[in-house]
Amino acid sequence: MGNRCEIGTEFVHPDTPYIIEFPPGPLSVGAEPVKQVQDLDFSTGRLELLSPTDCVKDRLAAYYHWDDQQCLAQAVLVAQAKDADIKEIARWSRAEGMMDKFRLIRAQLSRPGG
Repeated sequence: MGNRCEIGTEFVHPDTPYIIEFPPGPLSVGAEPVKQVQDLDFSTGRLELLSPTDCVKDRLAAYYHWDDQQCLAQAVLVAQAKDADIKEIARWSRAEGMMDKFRLIRAQLSRPGG
């Protein structure tokens, strides 16, 4: 793997600005386990990713619990660009005890013109 550097569960490489994180299992968003991942197949192998809905929930968890505005912006971008299930995100937000914050940002999570 050459010049890679491991920082806990994060890996960085000097040839790319990206950091890859391998969180310990079981994978969860907030207090709920992730039930399904999405696969992307490449000639070099398969990459397992969170669904757009779980990605939005993951970013909102940081916003809900640490008031991380950058994560809120990321959640909005993903929700607007992909088919995130807003009803599921609302249900999860309620289970996380964050329905008041969800109501404040609900309109931002909708697709423009949708």
